[in-house]
Amino acid sequence: MGRSRRKFQRSPGTRRYRKLFVIAVEGIKTEPQYFAIFNRNEVTVKCLGDHHRSSPLQVLERMKKHLMNESPRLADEFWLVVDKDKWPDKHFTELDAWSQEQDNRGFALSNPKFEYWLLLHFEDASNITSHNCSDRLERHLPDYNKDIAVHRFTEPRIQQAIQRAKLRDSPPCADWPRTPGGTTVYRLVKRILDAS
Repeated sequence: MGRSRRKFQRSPGTRRYRKLFVIAVEGIKTEPQYFAIFNRNEVTVKCLGDHHRSSPLQVLERMKKHLMNESPRLADEFWLVVDKDKWPDKHFTELDAWSQEQDNRGFALSNPKFEYWLLLHFEDASNITSHNCSDRLERHLPDYNKDIAVHRFTEPRIQQAIQRAKLRDSPPCADWPRTPGGTTVYRLVKRILDAS
């Protein structure tokens, strides 16, 4: 006697909720191209960037303005992603304080810059400076000029970058990496992957 299979039917007009990650970033090219990799059936990633307003405090203001104009859901997450560059620590103190106000907020910093996070996809980068970070990344991405070849950022490479960043962030920093050769972007990427 054969069993009949039950058909799954979704009620008309209902849709499965896609978790949203809104990420305020400094630039309009590299970070949005990278984070677009993670747009999947279960997750939507939206970057808020600006070509001319890229200081950490301007990134924070961009996020605050976005939240005032939107109706965020509690399940959504809101992240600030910035570079250390030569910005004073007091800027990052404000970003960190904002991220601590609610559980669905986060703050990720790469020291010296976002390219360091990208470099970790290809090598275990040590003795890093702002200048040699870009040079070393160009060895792996020869045409890199703020545009990235997204097909080079495969799932295994993303997992390697997470592991390399975690090893460098041991014990985990409470706020942001103070010395070159550190990034907390892996925490955001892990959150996105865990939601997928």
